[in-house]
Amino acid sequence: MPGSSLWLLPPQSHPLTPILTTLIKTVSTHFSSPHTFIPHVTLTSEIPPSIYEKDPQVWLDSLDFLKADDVSVRFERLETSSVFFRKMTIRVAKEGVRALATIARTVVERSAAEEQPRKWVEESFEPHLSLLYADIEVSEESLKEIETAIREAGVNLEGESKLGSWVGGRVVLVPTDRKIEDWNAVALRDL
Repeated sequence: MPGSSLWLLPPQSHPLTPILTTLIKTVSTHFSSPHTFIPHVTLTSEIPPSIYEKDPQVWLDSLDFLKADDVSVRFERLETSSVFFRKMTIRVAKEGVRALATIARTVVERSAAEEQPRKWVEESFEPHLSLLYADIEVSEESLKEIETAIREAGVNLEGESKLGSWVGGRVVLVPTDRKIEDWNAVALRDL
């Protein structure tokens, strides 16, 4: 994946954090995928490292993000895709992260007109929380098994409880132009 990415993580103390971490490991093991990662919603990618390389934390802190109360992640459903990084995801409602994703996208399209980031969010942004990175086919039977495991872990895939949503969170900057096992945050900011 070219460049770096901004990810939105649940608040560290939120009960979904350990549950989702365990589910990502469980799903990866179930499908024999070597890739595990921290639970996150990608806000944008393709951030050129040249714009933050002097001091990633100072750069992240300089972004004009929203207050925590203005950002909400609400789960909608479990999905699969043919895309490696979205092989199995929990779809996230766009309305709660739209404004934050628009702000995040402005760092990628900084020379573009103001409407470009908004257009990208409306037309290309598909907010989700990945559970599996893999180059495999997920059968309907496997998808149902994983959905059962997710529900048994207490996660509400319809976003109707505290275990199906969160408010605020932490934004991290991750160099995603490296190998997946080397995807580590280089800067973190609580909303």
